[in-house]
Amino acid sequence: MDQLSLNDFYSEYLSGNISLTELEGAIYNYLFNNQEKTCLCHWKRDEFEDYISWFYPRLHKAIKSYQDIGASFEAFMARFLLISSKEYRVRITTNAITEYSAWSAQVPDMYVYEEPPVYKHKNNMESIVDNLTNDRSGRKNTRRLLALILKCYNYVSVDFAEKIAPKIGIKKEELLEMLSAIRAIRKERDDKIYFMKERIYTQFFRCLIYEKKLSLIKENTAAYNKLKHKHEKARGRLEKMRKRIAGVRTDATNKQISGIIGVSKGAVDSSLHKLKTKWEKMLKNSHLN
Repeated sequence: MDQLSLNDFYSEYLSGNISLTELEGAIYNYLFNNQEKTCLCHWKRDEFEDYISWFYPRLHKAIKSYQDIGASFEAFMARFLLISSKEYRVRITTNAITEYSAWSAQVPDMYVYEEPPVYKHKNNMESIVDNLTNDRSGRKNTRRLLALILKCYNYVSVDFAEKIAPKIGIKKEELLEMLSAIRAIRKERDDKIYFMKERIYTQFFRCLIYEKKLSLIKENTAAYNKLKHKHEKARGRLEKMRKRIAGVRTDATNKQISGIIGVSKGAVDSSLHKLKTKWEKMLKNSHLN
C-alpha cells in the first residue's frame, strides 16, 4: 500500500474499496512520508510537518472539489498543495508580523497608555491628610478628601480605601459602599470609555502591522502603494480616535459626588477647589525647600 500513488488511492476510493475518511488518511500519510515527491521538497522538515497538519482539515474539501476533466487526481493535488502552501505562508508571515509588532511596541509610542499615579508621599500620608483636611482654625474638614476620593474612584483600590478611611474619620465599610455606589452610577459611561480604548489599542497595532509589512515590500510597487494608502488612512483614523478620547471625561462629576455624600453640588465644588489650592501650595512649598 505504501508504494501506491495518489491516483491509486483515489481509484480505490471510486471503486468503493476505501471510504472517504480512509482516503483522507492515506493521502495525509503519503504526503507526510514523501515530502521529496511534493512541490514543497525545499521546505524545512518541521515547517513542512506544520503545514501538513494545517492542510489536513482542508483535504475533505479538496477531494470533493476534484473533477476528472483531463488532469489526474495527483496533478490536481499537486496544484492544490501549491496554492494552499502560499496561503499558509501568508498566514504565518502575517502572524509573525503581528507578534513582532506587538512585542516591539514601545510604551512612549503608545497612543493610549495609562497607569495609576504614583503616590510619592505614601510614607508620609498621615501628615498630608492632616494638611489637606485642616481648616485655618485647625479643625478637620474630611469632606474635602472624601470628595476627592470619590472623584478619583478609578484609582482607589480596596486596600487604599481601607487605609485612608480612618484618616478621614469614616468607617472603611462606609467608604467602600460609597465607592461601589459611584462606580455603579458611572458603569455605563465607564464601559463606553473602555470599549473606546480597546478600539484605539486595536487601531494602534493595526498601524504597527502596516508599518512592518511596508518594510518588507519593495517601494514604488503596486502592492507597496496600496498598503501605504491603507497605512495613511489607518494613522489618520487613529489620530481622530485619540483626539476624541482626550476630550472624554473619565472622573465622576461633582453632581454625582454630591448625591453620594448627601450635600449640595456647590459644597463639593467648593471643597475640591479649596483642596486643589491647598495641594498646589504644598507642592510649591516643597519645591522651595
